[in-house]
Amino acid sequence: MIHIIRVISLLFAVSVISFALMSASPVDPVQQYIMGIGPVSEEQRSEIEAYWGIDKPPVERYFNWLSALLHGDFGTSLLYRRPVIEIIAERFQNSLALMMCAWVFSGVIGFSLGCVMGMNRNKWPDKMISKLCYLLSSVPTFWLGLIFLMVFAVMLGWFPVGFSTPIGMRSSEVTIWQRLHHLVLPAFTLSLMSFSNIALHTRQKMIDVMNSEYILFARARGESRWTLFCRHGLRNTILPAITLQFASFAELFGGSVLAENVFSYPGLGSAVSAAGLHSDVPLLLGITLFSTLFVCVGNTIANLLYGVIDPKMREVGR
Repeated sequence: MIHIIRVISLLFAVSVISFALMSASPVDPVQQYIMGIGPVSEEQRSEIEAYWGIDKPPVERYFNWLSALLHGDFGTSLLYRRPVIEIIAERFQNSLALMMCAWVFSGVIGFSLGCVMGMNRNKWPDKMISKLCYLLSSVPTFWLGLIFLMVFAVMLGWFPVGFSTPIGMRSSEVTIWQRLHHLVLPAFTLSLMSFSNIALHTRQKMIDVMNSEYILFARARGESRWTLFCRHGLRNTILPAITLQFASFAELFGGSVLAENVFSYPGLGSAVSAAGLHSDVPLLLGITLFSTLFVCVGNTIANLLYGVIDPKMREVGR
């Protein structure tokens, strides 16, 4: 119950701050709309402002929007001329597939390499993988995406240049393999954002575990290197890795904006960019609240997994 109250409070605070920032923006959404339909008279402009409620004070506009939101009405997108909730539901399917593939890849590979580095401290595997992690963590996502696009899509032709499905095909005709083929490059690019952080964090945690007193006692009893890793190292490093992995939900969502724009992938990230460029306030507010809820769900799942992996955490929670 307390967790639900915290989530509701967070969503309310995010809605207030987001609405205030967009209201203070110097960009006029009415002017952006008019630029797309051509010149209008002052009377027509006033009618548009009255229809959107922009002529009212910001506080009144916020409570009108919040009241509609509580009734399930997220508003209508000014750019796509469709209900915001429909656009979010449609785009989220593509973004979810992209983020989940990137999330699983970064978590599994990052944790595995972090364990390898921690178990081989100051040896050649540790030095080589550490340098790779530092290099990848300093490279911008969009630059890396452009390199992958030029090499694997343009020069080698192994993957499509962009989009989530082949051009000119109906959605019902697209196979799962074609969707995965379009998903590989953006997912791989996005996974490299959190891959390095998880690997380096796991490495340090594994080193701390291996230098602890109970590991020294286990060595004295004659336990093998593999037994030390399985019985002691793995359990003590997986919980911090899970925390970092689920905390990367927000980072992945932010990185998807860059990855989806580089690969022209039709997800929430590209919708956010288009809404920002065209001052589509209803769509921006809807995606902001949805992304906040998405991150909260990720953190909740992490808390539930703690008790599954380590039963002691259940006792602490009680």
